[in-house]
Amino acid sequence: MLLSLRVKNFAIAEDITVEFRPQLNVITGETGAGKSLLLAALGLILGERADKTLIRTGAEQCTVEALFQLDRPEPVDRILLESGLDALEEGALIIRRSIANAGAGRNTVNDATTTVHVLKAIGDVLVDMHGPHDHQSLLRSEFQLDVLDDFANLSTVRDAYFEIYELKRELLERLNSLGGDDAEVSRQMDMLRFQVDEIAGADVSVEDALAVEEEHGRAANAQNILEAAAEACNALTAGEAAAFDQLVVVQRALGGLRGLVEEAEPWAEEAGNIAGQIQELSRSIQQSITDVEAGPERMQHLETRKSLYEQLKRKYGGTVESALSFLADAQKRLEDFETRDEQIAEIRGQLAKLDAKLVQRGEELREQRQRAAKRLQRDITLALQDLGFEHGAFGVQLAPSEPGPSGMDEVDFGFAPNTGEEMRPLKAIASSGEISRVMLATKAILAVHDRIPILVFDEVDANLGGEMGHAVGEKLAVVAHGHQVLCITHLPQVAVHGGTHYAVMKEVRDERTFTRISELDSETRIDEIARMLGGEDLTSVTREHARQMLEKAAAS
Repeated sequence: MLLSLRVKNFAIAEDITVEFRPQLNVITGETGAGKSLLLAALGLILGERADKTLIRTGAEQCTVEALFQLDRPEPVDRILLESGLDALEEGALIIRRSIANAGAGRNTVNDATTTVHVLKAIGDVLVDMHGPHDHQSLLRSEFQLDVLDDFANLSTVRDAYFEIYELKRELLERLNSLGGDDAEVSRQMDMLRFQVDEIAGADVSVEDALAVEEEHGRAANAQNILEAAAEACNALTAGEAAAFDQLVVVQRALGGLRGLVEEAEPWAEEAGNIAGQIQELSRSIQQSITDVEAGPERMQHLETRKSLYEQLKRKYGGTVESALSFLADAQKRLEDFETRDEQIAEIRGQLAKLDAKLVQRGEELREQRQRAAKRLQRDITLALQDLGFEHGAFGVQLAPSEPGPSGMDEVDFGFAPNTGEEMRPLKAIASSGEISRVMLATKAILAVHDRIPILVFDEVDANLGGEMGHAVGEKLAVVAHGHQVLCITHLPQVAVHGGTHYAVMKEVRDERTFTRISELDSETRIDEIARMLGGEDLTSVTREHARQMLEKAAAS
């Protein structure tokens, strides 16, 4: 579950912390008080796009921090380990994200720096967020197919089908690359032979390129190298007042101190060691420059090799490694063309076998979808009846299609709000309130099968009348039996069903706007429900009405 969410310098939220509870958490407040800011902050934690305009005026950055405690950390652990991060300890997960006015923001998981991509992957397995406009996704055929497959737990069967589909796609791409008329194939082969000969004939390697570059640099700077080396050798051993000669004087002087000064013996030994090191250093310098000065022929060879390497890098990717990789690919393509007829025949044989397997897998997938479709339409119909469509009916229609990445089926969800009305596709329904209830019913059914532990609903009751609020609240409470649910609502009929109730308020201090959020107790909750019922002017009648609504919801 989500234990806490801290938001700092995020729009009108200066510094607020909310501690959430299990089951159904409802969040209410006046329009513009900052309710949706909490979910926007949670969206940032889960990898949504950062918007610097949300940084509070006068602040350098905003920060969001979320603390989760996971009973089943395995899905998140897999993502962390694949990303090079440590697995969770005892299911504890802390995600922080900061957005700065200047420079890049920072994302961390348990204090380890990570990417937005990792946050999004974690969010996909941890939280399902449903906003007021998300019901539009229910109108898309591909989303409907995903709903059906999730309901039927068909991920394994669908993945097996997709694996064959991908193999077929790759073979078709390979077949296409071998296609073309004979003249075009001949032209490509001529070009490939030229490229292969050009790179392979140059006898290039990464090691040789480095050696040529190093030797060319030494030869081009031979005069400077020889002059500097000679100056160093003269100062060490060869010139007048060389360091070695001075150390001979030092050793002779120290010899005169033997027997007079106790430390003279080790001093003389150390001076002898230094003299030996100076001689060794001078010899090493002289040996290293013996082949520095290249003759005209060697210099011409180095210039030619260096120029060749530069030419190949310009033509084949910018580096010696990329040129060698290009060579390997070109050799493989040339081999493919040279055995073109045999490969085409082999690929067509493989495609024929894959087609048979694909159809077999697709039919297995279709058979399971057909069985699941009957159960799904029954279950969603029952859920819709709980949401006020007493005589409504939900339909799932499957139709064959050409093989695609998701199978060989098209699905179309239909809905008949009343007895005797024709079943119509969801996209033909005009009322967004009806669509919202269909989406909630779908979420309620999928929640039983869904392993995502946290569900978030942002004004799922939008466009619904107050009379439907109790039904929506009851359905959310049912969903919350197996999940932690966060729900922003403007309907008191929904809010009374929350196990925990938070109120968001806006206030102005010193000409600055602030938002704050409070967890309500039994008395302040009555006041908040009464406000939602009758406005700011609370009366004994509205407070009593609010009390009765809460008692009724608690008893249901």
